[in-house]
Amino acid sequence: MIIEVDELDFKEVLANEFSKGNIVILKFGSMYCDACMALGFELEELDEKMDNLSILEIDCSDSESLTQMYDIVQVPTMIIYKDANSMIFNAVGVTLAVDIEKIIKESM
Repeated sequence: MIIEVDELDFKEVLANEFSKGNIVILKFGSMYCDACMALGFELEELDEKMDNLSILEIDCSDSESLTQMYDIVQVPTMIIYKDANSMIFNAVGVTLAVDIEKIIKESM
C-alpha cells in the first residue's frame, strides 16, 4: 500500500502500519524530481507483488521537520524497516524493484 504522509499524520500512520506487521518503506522525495518519480514506479511495481508492505511517501518540501529528523540530504532517499526497531536498508537514488525485493527477502 502506498500512502502519502506529511508531518501531521506521519507518526500515527507509521505506528499503524507497524502494528499490522508490515515492512515499511519510507520514500523521501519531491514531485519535481525525475529520479524520485523513477523510484516511485519501482515501488509501485513492488507494491503489486508484496502483500505485507507499506510505502510511505514523504514530500521533503512539505515536511521539512521529517526531512531533518531522518537526515535527508539528497532525494530520492529510501529507508526500509523490518519493524519499528529494525532498519534493514537505506539508500539514496533509484533502486530497482527486483533488488528491493531481494533485500527484503534476505532480511526475513
